[in-house]
Amino acid sequence: MIDDPVDAIMAVMCEAFDSTYGEAWNRRQVTDALVTPSTHYTLSGQDEGGPIIAERTTGFTMSRHAADEEELLLIAVRPEFRGKGIGLKLLEDFAEKSKNRGTTKIFLEMRAGNPAEHLYRKFGFVQVGLRPGYYRGAVGGPLDAITFALELN
Repeated sequence: MIDDPVDAIMAVMCEAFDSTYGEAWNRRQVTDALVTPSTHYTLSGQDEGGPIIAERTTGFTMSRHAADEEELLLIAVRPEFRGKGIGLKLLEDFAEKSKNRGTTKIFLEMRAGNPAEHLYRKFGFVQVGLRPGYYRGAVGGPLDAITFALELN
């Protein structure tokens, strides 16, 4: 069965985002974002140039580009594929594609306490802001969001 990018992103999102934190997007949000010309995505686990098969998707990124900046809206790896370098590969691919689009600075936000913080810092992202109580849908929340930036050379 051939799927579309929304199917592939949602397949990963349903497994990768813990509902406790209220971070996952719904299908409508993903669909609406992807029809915007400035929104970009990458899927891992697919055959280069082949059809999209949602069940093969191991991870994804989704971003929005404006002028010389890009925001990494979402990045996720299916839990059974974590710790295998897929997240790092997705970040590398995202940064390279962003640079090719003329991006000089990348931003991302994550909830405080997200275990992926070590990956972002290792990649070179630095904290530039804090949004207290940003994640209001979190169980036991609201939780803060940390804003990170990365300068591309």
